[in-house]
Amino acid sequence: MFVARLSHPVDFEGWRGFARRFAQALVAPSAIDWRVGDHEAGLFGEDLVEGGEGRALSVPRAFIMLAQEVICHSDPARFDLLYRLLWRLQEERELLQIASDHDVHRAAALARAVRRDMHKMTAFVRFREVDDGDGGEAFVAWFEPEHHILEKVAPFFVERFTTMRWTILTPRGTLLWDGRELKLGEAATRAQAPTSDAMEEWWRTYYASIFNPARLKPKAMKAEMPVKYWRNLPEAELISPLIADATRRTQEMIMSAPTSPQKRRPAASTPDPAAPDLSAIESWEEAASAARSCRRCDLWCDATQTVFGEGPRSAPVVFVGEQPGDQEDLAGTPFVGPAGKVFDRAMAEAGLDRTQAYVTNAVKHFKFQLRGKRRIHEKPNAGEVKACRFWLDLELGFVKPQLVVALGATALKALTGHAGSLASARGRELALPDGTPLLATVHPSYLLRLPDEQAKESETKRFITDLKHVGSLAPGLRLPRAA
Repeated sequence: MFVARLSHPVDFEGWRGFARRFAQALVAPSAIDWRVGDHEAGLFGEDLVEGGEGRALSVPRAFIMLAQEVICHSDPARFDLLYRLLWRLQEERELLQIASDHDVHRAAALARAVRRDMHKMTAFVRFREVDDGDGGEAFVAWFEPEHHILEKVAPFFVERFTTMRWTILTPRGTLLWDGRELKLGEAATRAQAPTSDAMEEWWRTYYASIFNPARLKPKAMKAEMPVKYWRNLPEAELISPLIADATRRTQEMIMSAPTSPQKRRPAASTPDPAAPDLSAIESWEEAASAARSCRRCDLWCDATQTVFGEGPRSAPVVFVGEQPGDQEDLAGTPFVGPAGKVFDRAMAEAGLDRTQAYVTNAVKHFKFQLRGKRRIHEKPNAGEVKACRFWLDLELGFVKPQLVVALGATALKALTGHAGSLASARGRELALPDGTPLLATVHPSYLLRLPDEQAKESETKRFITDLKHVGSLAPGLRLPRAA
């Protein structure tokens, strides 16, 4: 019997190294004992032949992707299952396409369980605010994953909560994000997590207010939000009473007399008596103040707040994006979310001083679709872009930049009315109606959406090249050279 000792439960590289050497030495699956965290001397036993490469190995890419998910499962037999598949694939090249095969079926089931566990963690983690000891904000959450998914799910939380400092405690390890670096720590206990915070009563009130008894489907709800997660959710204490009272509330709704529908908001053409006098705006400060109560389109109804531009009033360059994102909407500041981080890094790479640029958006309110608890970006329509052009014109008038840069197709259309593709305008030196030079490039969020790492690297380099061209046209934006 040969023994393979892996350093940790998701040591994929360790497993792959051992598996390759075993398979090349023709060691059968039944002759291997896979262990995790066992540091006794001796890896293979004395009779494993070392030296020659042995037989050549090859597997389809689908197997690597499958193995990277399966290895995150908590089943102790997963390493043996994966090696058995590797062993069989050398002779049965189409094995993974046989869904009825016992090993293939089992591996697929483990992979699905891992993906489901990741989905549940992204949906049911609830952060609670704590004092970081220095009077600052920090957030802590407790979650109990079924499998070893922390490293795979960490990028979601880093991207979603980039501007927060947070810790996720679990029995399988700890994720710690300080705003710059992610660390993986030791396992934790529930006693280490806070039990409540000041916002939970507000959250419970909101949850109760959106509960619709007429659409209640307990089985479907429990399938999507299993009862085992309830004890870690602040709204969980409301679920059973709301379900129990659903029948009575539904009957009350049926028996109640219908009411006349009321408009949620005034029509865009209806004058708002509380609206500011836009004709009296004479400074950037007055424009920013007036924009907070903008009602020129309906996006204000759902957004948290107006996100006006930011930067020096004498900035040589104005960068115009599409609209604020989720984090910008909450912070009230443009370009502070994931796309903003990409923009900051690219500016630095291009040798440009980010603090000397004025950044804004074609649309000042966040437009989104609500999916569960997440707010998903939705592209603004032509009417919304046109309505917000008023504020963009004011910003450009007060800043008077040497150059305007359109980040993405929406910004380009807002500035010029250009209805063609962004690609046809990118790289060309254009101009606004008043003669101000204009360049067009991609929005930083485009780089985040690219699924292929090679394409992402290539497009990022091209974006930095575009920014270097911005610096050549507006030298005042360039960083001073080190002495």
